[in-house]
Amino acid sequence: MPPSPSSLPPSSSRALKTRPAAAGSTLDDAPRRHWLARGAGLAGAVLLAACGTPGSAPAPAPSPAPERPSPRSRPATPPAPAAPSSKRPARPSIPAPSPADSRFAWPVLGPVLDDFDGNQNKGVDIGGRMGDSILASADGVVVFVGSELRGYGQLLILKHDETFISAYAHVSRILVKEKDEVRKGQKIAEMGDSGTDRVKLHFEIRRQGEAVDPQPYLEGRAR
Repeated sequence: MPPSPSSLPPSSSRALKTRPAAAGSTLDDAPRRHWLARGAGLAGAVLLAACGTPGSAPAPAPSPAPERPSPRSRPATPPAPAAPSSKRPARPSIPAPSPADSRFAWPVLGPVLDDFDGNQNKGVDIGGRMGDSILASADGVVVFVGSELRGYGQLLILKHDETFISAYAHVSRILVKEKDEVRKGQKIAEMGDSGTDRVKLHFEIRRQGEAVDPQPYLEGRAR
């Protein structure tokens, strides 16, 4: 299970600054995993502290207590059952490409499988095929590459400025490394199913550490 959000420090733009590895060590060794578990300044820890593990089951809502009818009231006639619908469920639609002046661009063009809801899903899940290109949504610097955060599979995080970061989870192959500078539209990874049950990209935008609905930013309605 991922660390409890309460055990991690509050998210802030300062938490996105990476700490240099000690001499003779690498960012893939045991000290990094311990450092990540403590949430000490790693960009991925900010992501986890803010929303936990994506895809966790929602807590069941308590059942309301049944109301007793008034002695003088007559019981209501139950409504007639609705006729079964012959319509098939709507298939996910593929969004239009982002406007040229949009700050952020869609990292992949595929069907939106699950929308942002601010509760269980702190981003959008986008479908695609294994190996499809994933593009940088905006100019930025790679601040995290790894798979230590459970529930995200292979994860890549870009820092765009002191306000925004974007995250790309469940990828199969990462083509950049930490501290690399990337340009909007540059191929940074490939679609996969790491840490999940189907090929998809879980994509998030964070504004000052807080998850925001990516779609207004991707469609040019927010900046």
